[in-house]
Amino acid sequence: MTRALMLIDVQRNMLEPPTPVPSAASIREALQDLLLRARGAGALVVHVQNDGPPGEPDEPGTDGWQLVFPVSDGELIVRKDQENTFAANPALAKDLADKQITEVVIAGMQSNYCVAESSRGALKQGLQAILAAGAHATYDESEPASVISAHTERELAAEGVTVLPFAEVSFEESRSR
Repeated sequence: MTRALMLIDVQRNMLEPPTPVPSAASIREALQDLLLRARGAGALVVHVQNDGPPGEPDEPGTDGWQLVFPVSDGELIVRKDQENTFAANPALAKDLADKQITEVVIAGMQSNYCVAESSRGALKQGLQAILAAGAHATYDESEPASVISAHTERELAAEGVTVLPFAEVSFEESRSR
């Protein structure tokens, strides 16, 4: 198996009230679809959990910090306190290589921060990064969240990340490689 699913910061503070991302309902469905398909194919799932500073909605131990989807046996949980999952977890790339993972499908929050930086981090580690379009989101800032997410996809594609609609992401093919 060569392909893993990396769910970045799929935590309650961003997908559930009181302050979910604007597209929380559709993003949650897309993330759940990816997760079920990855599990069904026997692909490795990596849950990334952001540790926010004291007083933030994702402060460790708070309700907002909790993962949205329960972790199944054999799945990894990695925590981070910076945007790039690989920088926060220096052994992660080797752990993935030891499991013969060469591609990571990246989905989650927030498009222009942790999703983007973790995608770049995967590339720097020699992994193929596949961004699951429609399965990542962010908040409105100077532009609407959807515009920011689309811009992030174009930017990452120009840097070498494969951007693929989440419904077209396959985990089955990773068994035959």
